[in-house]
Amino acid sequence: MKVPLLDLNAQYQTIKPEIETAISNVLAHQRFIMGPEVAELEKKIAAYCNVKHAIACASGSDALLLSLMACGVGHGDAVITTPYTFFATAGAIARLGATAIFADIDPKTYNIDPNQIEDALIGKGIYGSRVPGSGSRIKAVIPVHLYGQSADMEPIMEIAKRRNLIVIEDAAQAIGAEYKGKRVGSIGHFGCFSFFPSKNLGCFGDGGIITTNSDEYADKLSILRVHGSKPKYYHKIVGLNSRLDTIQAAVVGVKLKYLDKWSLTRKANADWYNDALTGAGLTDRYLITPYEGCSGRHIYNQYVIRAKDRDGLMIHLKKKGIGTEVYYPVPLHLQECFANLGYKVGDLPHSEAAAKETIALPIYPELTDEQKQYVVDTIKEFYQ
Repeated sequence: MKVPLLDLNAQYQTIKPEIETAISNVLAHQRFIMGPEVAELEKKIAAYCNVKHAIACASGSDALLLSLMACGVGHGDAVITTPYTFFATAGAIARLGATAIFADIDPKTYNIDPNQIEDALIGKGIYGSRVPGSGSRIKAVIPVHLYGQSADMEPIMEIAKRRNLIVIEDAAQAIGAEYKGKRVGSIGHFGCFSFFPSKNLGCFGDGGIITTNSDEYADKLSILRVHGSKPKYYHKIVGLNSRLDTIQAAVVGVKLKYLDKWSLTRKANADWYNDALTGAGLTDRYLITPYEGCSGRHIYNQYVIRAKDRDGLMIHLKKKGIGTEVYYPVPLHLQECFANLGYKVGDLPHSEAAAKETIALPIYPELTDEQKQYVVDTIKEFYQ
């Protein structure tokens, strides 16, 4: 049996006629750049995330970059974020000449630990001795809602208010996730989403969108994404070319109708795994559940387990035709390009442990019961 980590074709077959109609409509009107489907999608995403504004852009990476640009982050500034995330989170900070300060994660949720944010702000421990910049130089914080579960936003927002920090939610993996009744992307000053094909809400290429409740930020983002021009050919600021293609907006518009259904199915698959993997030989099996006492909604962009002999298990699953992935094998504070920040192995132990022990299993909505059972049986076979 073959069980891919993700089967986009299986999803496509369920909505193929609608997708083809949506694309045909774009081909008919020929407005491939900033066509009507883009504006329509922005309205729908704003409503879905319970915010005033949504500004489409070329990718989730650009969503982060544009948000940082909109709030004026640049040379001499520092931004606190997690080291256990995709590179784009810190890459956007570095591209603007700012310094990324990496705060360790909560080992049960893999999301940034608010207590570590506090330590970074006061330069406690490793943050004072190895990271350039502290105090007044720190301008923003980027919590990442990893794997489809919200970071612990209440204390993060309290810290931000007290310290006058901008909060940019990296919600690339978490559209539809909730924290205490609030949709991610509606809590901070900005919410950054990705429509990369592997995301729960993916297009047929690159794409992204930014949410905000600020009229001022929304206007600035709309200008920044078109080279900083308003009106056309008149530039008061320097922006970049970061527009969502109309065809991609049309595709996402179709898929958005099915997103909650797909998220519910992912949650059902996760619950099934939680029960079936009990006693399968895994150690310290944190299955990315909502925070204790928090009415959160986890949309399971990934289903991640901690496993004894993770690399051996991964090889075994591959031999048996089961797709897996490690998110992420090298935490950002240990990446070669950030060596100048002065981190060393052991500085952020929870992130480093997660990088060595976690593995993602297939979780997409179209998984059959037979496929899920095969995954669990193969894991048990490895440990037996």
